[in-house]
Amino acid sequence: MEGTTRIHDHEATQGPRWHRRKGSRPAEILASAVQEFVEKGYAATRLEDVARRAGLTKGTMYLYFENKEALFKEMVRHYVAPGAERAEQVAREHQGGPRELITSLFHHWRERLVEQPQMGGLAKLVMAEAANFPDVAAFYYREVFDRNLAILSQAIRRGIECGEFRDVDARANAALGLMPLIMLAQWKHSFRRVTAEPVDASAYFEAHLTHFLRGLEGAAEAVGQS
Repeated sequence: MEGTTRIHDHEATQGPRWHRRKGSRPAEILASAVQEFVEKGYAATRLEDVARRAGLTKGTMYLYFENKEALFKEMVRHYVAPGAERAEQVAREHQGGPRELITSLFHHWRERLVEQPQMGGLAKLVMAEAANFPDVAAFYYREVFDRNLAILSQAIRRGIECGEFRDVDARANAALGLMPLIMLAQWKHSFRRVTAEPVDASAYFEAHLTHFLRGLEGAAEAVGQS
């Protein structure tokens, strides 16, 4: 790749200090980018501020990322997309029933979205600025939300096929399962700052999971009893 060649050529001309740190440069930039994007939002984040936080010059930033959109996309690939990959692995390797699979997936998403504030902050950022930056939002949707939606949809279909769940629109119900988790994650970056009545994240999560599973199972049980 041309960009990679430019980086390597530039690094080859630098002194020992550059060589000691060149492998960690992209990681340092991405770590700084996450903090800037979550704190300021997409529109207000500037490459020079990311560079300053990472201890670099703006010119050095351009050796790695041609613009802010490229930086944001790589940050999503590095920090957020692995969560979808892990969910896919959980679904692929699961040996139990659909109910247990959905429970495992929900706990995974809770850990990623709710217990890792930066992940919830990025989700909030994308949803808040989607209208102004549709290409960035579409990328995040494809790489993260749509993949998780597909995983949960398939888990619901498994339950329908084996008779454990009622016959429902799997994708619509998958969205119904995921969106409240996203809202819980976003709470930390919005209403929690202005209310004295904090949401009990554990109670919220358990209630949502319980009601979601009951909604899928209820009619199937009723059919079996009729």
